[in-house]
Amino acid sequence: MLDGARLTAYDVLDGVSSRAAYANLLLPQLLRERQLDERDAAFATQLAYGALRAQGTLDAVLAPLVSRPLGDLDPRVLDLLRLGAYQLIDLRVPAHAAVDTTVDLTRAIVGTGASGLVNAVLRKVATGGDRAQWLETLDGDTETRLALATNHPRWIVEAWRDALGGDAELEAALQADDAAPEVQLVARRMDREDLVAESGGEPGPWSPYAVRLHGGDPGRLASVRSGRAAVQDEGSQLAALLLSRAPLDGPDAAWLDMCAGPGGKAGLLAAVRPDGVRLTAADRAPHRAELVRTSLAGEDDVEILAADGTSPPWAPGSFDRVLLDAPCTGLGALRRRPEVRWRRTPADVLPLVELQTALLESALASVRVGGVVAYVTCSPHTAETAGVVDAAAARDDVEVLPVAPLFPQVPDMARGEYGQLWPHRHGTDAMFMALLRRTR
Repeated sequence: MLDGARLTAYDVLDGVSSRAAYANLLLPQLLRERQLDERDAAFATQLAYGALRAQGTLDAVLAPLVSRPLGDLDPRVLDLLRLGAYQLIDLRVPAHAAVDTTVDLTRAIVGTGASGLVNAVLRKVATGGDRAQWLETLDGDTETRLALATNHPRWIVEAWRDALGGDAELEAALQADDAAPEVQLVARRMDREDLVAESGGEPGPWSPYAVRLHGGDPGRLASVRSGRAAVQDEGSQLAALLLSRAPLDGPDAAWLDMCAGPGGKAGLLAAVRPDGVRLTAADRAPHRAELVRTSLAGEDDVEILAADGTSPPWAPGSFDRVLLDAPCTGLGALRRRPEVRWRRTPADVLPLVELQTALLESALASVRVGGVVAYVTCSPHTAETAGVVDAAAARDDVEVLPVAPLFPQVPDMARGEYGQLWPHRHGTDAMFMALLRRTR
């Protein structure tokens, strides 16, 4: 009989590599379908997410042990090798258990011939020791070794160094980014104290609506199932609250969430807006607009649109406040989406910067004179953050408003006039925030 936890972890790796699935969506589905007990579900989660995060380092270990390029292997075999190698070098599972169970999986999934290869390679991995011992044997300069030690592609290490302004915090930031995140909730239509009592969590330190859990399935909570609460990173909560806290002259009756899918920030905006404020939430993709509709179910005075923010259907100057949570590389949420660090490449950045620039121009056109635009990305990459906002701020009709004073309880978030959260400083995703006012 195959090991249920290891088979589930393999199926996640296979879904990511063969169908471009997202692990954070696929794994919960498989756990529900297979009804693994709590211990096996936890092990499957640790295996799947850990092997996905460590993919580059695992491949560096495996490559010299296989007689052909890893890319020439059956993708199923490569995923199985990664799964076995992760157990050996990172989890320190006894060699006989890690090797034998992986060989059994290989025999059942691929065939007897492939199981011999997997057996031979994993036994070589086992003789090399744990991660620290393997890192000593791998070639590379200081930058490459840091990338391997923290499970990041080298280009992301360079991007984080640039965003942090040097090396002082770089290793700590990368290590925190490689750790499994805790679940964070938002109390949208209920008191936070009630959510703390229901969930057994504790109040988040930065958002007045946040609750941090230390384990368990948030889907079991009645408040989450009903929509009164939701899973939402505390950094994302602050990004939504930035819009509501921005100083404003004149009327305050119409808010826009321009790229609202799947609706987490729109849900919080709907909960915190003053009476009489109409919220419009738009997303270019119709299926994402439907997710927003679900998130805002039960809220009054809201409008949900399937609309492209670069060519919107609303008139210029229609809104007092605009939130632009721009599509980005997602480098700030690598803890929650472990495969993204290997799926993204440097070539992805420029097209996204062009889109972000166009969306910010549209957001500034959509807000009235005196109104504010909050520009947010779940990425610290300088090109997607300060680079985009600096270009817009150079206009003579735009004023930059400082972010950090609006969150006096959050330490070390100022990035010049902008705001930047970090996993190692704040225990949140690496959210970037900027605030712009139209002056004429």
